[in-house]
Amino acid sequence: MAPQENCCGHNNNNGMMIPSFIYSSSSMKSGMSIPIRNKERIVIPTPKEEKKKLEMYTPAFYAACTLGGILSTGPTHMAVTPLDLVKCNMQIDPVKYRSLGSGFGVLLKEQGIRGLFRGWAPTLVGYSGQGACKYGFYEFFKKYYSDLAGPEFTAKYKTLIYLGGSASAEFIAGVALCPMEAVKVRVQTQPGFARGLSDGLPKLLNTQGVAGLYKGLLPLWGRQIPYTMMKFASYENIVEQLYKQVIPKPKEECSKQVQLGVSFAGGYLAGILCALISHPADNLVSFLNNAKGATSADAIKQLGMWGLFTRGLPVRIAMIGTLTGAQWCIYDSFKVFVGFPTTGGVTTTTNPASAKN
Repeated sequence: MAPQENCCGHNNNNGMMIPSFIYSSSSMKSGMSIPIRNKERIVIPTPKEEKKKLEMYTPAFYAACTLGGILSTGPTHMAVTPLDLVKCNMQIDPVKYRSLGSGFGVLLKEQGIRGLFRGWAPTLVGYSGQGACKYGFYEFFKKYYSDLAGPEFTAKYKTLIYLGGSASAEFIAGVALCPMEAVKVRVQTQPGFARGLSDGLPKLLNTQGVAGLYKGLLPLWGRQIPYTMMKFASYENIVEQLYKQVIPKPKEECSKQVQLGVSFAGGYLAGILCALISHPADNLVSFLNNAKGATSADAIKQLGMWGLFTRGLPVRIAMIGTLTGAQWCIYDSFKVFVGFPTTGGVTTTTNPASAKN
């Protein structure tokens, strides 16, 4: 039997179906009513739609991680351009740039305030691309390797999953970074080479071709892959221990502010370890990109083993510690903003890499 219609043309169905016109978002106050044809009808507030729950390891999740990587990596590296500039010059010419303080003094005297930000454009572009690949592919490979290994192996050897995922991600990210790193080092350490990205990239292509953009790829991988492996694996484990040993309650019971504070602290500590393990390769990258036709053997011979491991190290520890802490805080802040949990330190059924912690 067809449902009956009332005088207003809406289905009644013996009073069991509520006409849609009685819902009103503008009439939510208690006791309000809407007069209809000289009668009063009680207004029923519109039911709130249940907020859609975002799912981990979906295309939306990986897209968010990729965008978070861009936002956390490119701008932060650009912000520390003055430190990076002094560090690179200390590695290339330690006689002229003896320390952080004297290095800043020399640059200010010779080039002024603007000179402290020389190379900011290739830094922003290069590290934005690197961050997109590093964070986005890390989340992908971490899940991929966890699925291959299975829950039992992953829970027992989760650090291996972190190391494998981060190494794979940085292999791709290094390719994205290398051309801009080559331009950046020349702009920062070779006076008169170029003003920045707009003239530095064409000049490098004209003089050395595409191969010149990737001349430092092997030492860059040598610097960045161990750096990223340490960055992600140590961060994941440090955050886990902070929640176990320092924070008095489980992660899921902590406020977002506390969780993001843990992200920064874990990132800063991880950054110090990153600087220590990757510094020799960082010296090689600076040397090779500055000295035309030089090889790694030439760099080691000129710098010496002690210089290879220590030249510019205090500046790099300060820079990388702050940088890594800020990056993790920004990255996790963005994940929280779009509806995903912060990285590490929690046991979930959707993340095999942290199961059975």
